[in-house]
Amino acid sequence: MQAEVEEVGAEYAVFILENYGERPLKRMPQVVLDDLAHSQVSIFAAQTQPSELGSRMQASDVVNRRHIRHAHMVNINRQIMLEGMRADFRAIDALSQRLIERARVAEHITCRTLHGTEFEAEFSPKLKWLKTSGIITAEKWGNLPGGEIFTSPANTNGTFVVDGVVGDYLCQKYGDLHKMPIVIEVKENRIVDLRCNNKELLAEFQAYTSTDENSNRVGEFAIGTNTACTRVIGNILQDEKIPGVHIAFGHPYAEHTGANWKSKTHIDCVGRDFDIWFDGEQVMQRGKFLI
Repeated sequence: MQAEVEEVGAEYAVFILENYGERPLKRMPQVVLDDLAHSQVSIFAAQTQPSELGSRMQASDVVNRRHIRHAHMVNINRQIMLEGMRADFRAIDALSQRLIERARVAEHITCRTLHGTEFEAEFSPKLKWLKTSGIITAEKWGNLPGGEIFTSPANTNGTFVVDGVVGDYLCQKYGDLHKMPIVIEVKENRIVDLRCNNKELLAEFQAYTSTDENSNRVGEFAIGTNTACTRVIGNILQDEKIPGVHIAFGHPYAEHTGANWKSKTHIDCVGRDFDIWFDGEQVMQRGKFLI
């Protein structure tokens, strides 16, 4: 990536986190934040560690405030560079645009899977849908590889089976959950029950979603649109872009969606093989778009 920046001819700075403090970092080094504040473009590429979300959120606060075109590449690896990052992002953007236009007028989105998901989300015109399709603008920084539309739902109810992956540092530890899914029961946007045969994973997920008063609240409802991602690889950075639904508990990206609450945590939950309906009109069948 540094070589590509050099080829463009832009001025740049490189910071290796371990040179500025012991990992996991409780706070982002001030020298990084100061340099970031004077940048037009930024890239964050690092492996996740427990309790580092807060330091990453410090950086994203600067990105949001300065409207920096920021590429977030947490847990990026060679496989992702050879798969999800090789998508035709102009085509992904066109698909994402068609989908978001429909989503913005939908009052309800229902999703189901053969694995047990039966989940419905309600939406408010006061809460904004966003598109991060891999073509990053100053409006909203994006995870790479890109390919999703998302918002903060007004309300959600039902059963969501996490048989893909979970986010943050738990993804690196547990990978593909196909053989040990987490079954989440949600009522009025809150977790009311959790089940998983892996008791260690269950305990860690329960602890994570109990961090603060909103850690167990659905903060994000998203649909992946990167058609180059065809299978779960056990890495949240790519797997959340697989065509289908993922939800996240915790921080609702309030600065972008307009949600009026916050959380210190944010953990994505990815399923697989979705059927999706927008106000009764089916837009996906078994993970394939119908639009």
